[in-house]
Amino acid sequence: MTPSDNQRFPKAVRIRRQKDFDAVHQSNAFAADEVLVVKACPNEWGITRLGLSVSRRVGNAVVRNRWKRLIREAFRIQKNEMPVGLDLVYRPRKGAKCQWNAIFHSVKRLAERVEKKL
Repeated sequence: MTPSDNQRFPKAVRIRRQKDFDAVHQSNAFAADEVLVVKACPNEWGITRLGLSVSRRVGNAVVRNRWKRLIREAFRIQKNEMPVGLDLVYRPRKGAKCQWNAIFHSVKRLAERVEKKL
């Protein structure tokens, strides 16, 4: 059984190159809440791409990978409702708990807030 197009998370929607991460980090557009921080910049492809920045300060490898899995999944589920044409880099807020409901609601809400700043 193959997943339908809305269930996939292809390489085209991931930020993978360092120069793309650098472009996002140089942008001054960001939004934050009690769970996540997101930085964003527009891209020329007309699709919204996701990047993750989860440092060792968040926890050990198990904790970091859990954060990444949950943020990716929340983005994947909501990608059709996200603003179009943005590169988004998410990171956990210092001291935040890794809880699915909080992450799920933060991903879309922060993307919409940062789009207004751009």
